[in-house]
Amino acid sequence: TMPPKEKKTKAAIAKAAAAGGSNKKKKKWNSGKVKDKTNNAVYFDEATYEKLLSDVPNSRVITVATVSDKLRINGSLARLAIRDLEAKGKIRKVSTHNSLMLYTSIPKEGKDGKDAE
Repeated sequence: TMPPKEKKTKAAIAKAAAAGGSNKKKKKWNSGKVKDKTNNAVYFDEATYEKLLSDVPNSRVITVATVSDKLRINGSLARLAIRDLEAKGKIRKVSTHNSLMLYTSIPKEGKDGKDAE
């Protein structure tokens, strides 16, 4: 047979409640990696604009993300830059769907024999 259960006084019950049931630390849900915030430029300086005009039109895939990543500029500036390059005829639109603007370089006529579409 089981021994009789000990009766706790009210003071003992209050003390146990104040101490907390377990002495473990509270579980933290987020122990994942924190991505570093990139400090992208919000306007063009001379060097960045020159790099835009020289490097970007030679890329095969030109999107807001690739331009922003390559030149360390923010997304809105990258969008403006892409529109500017298209207006100057340096890049060609492949497709735009909602927010993804996809462009490619215009191939040189002498290189592969075919002219740009």
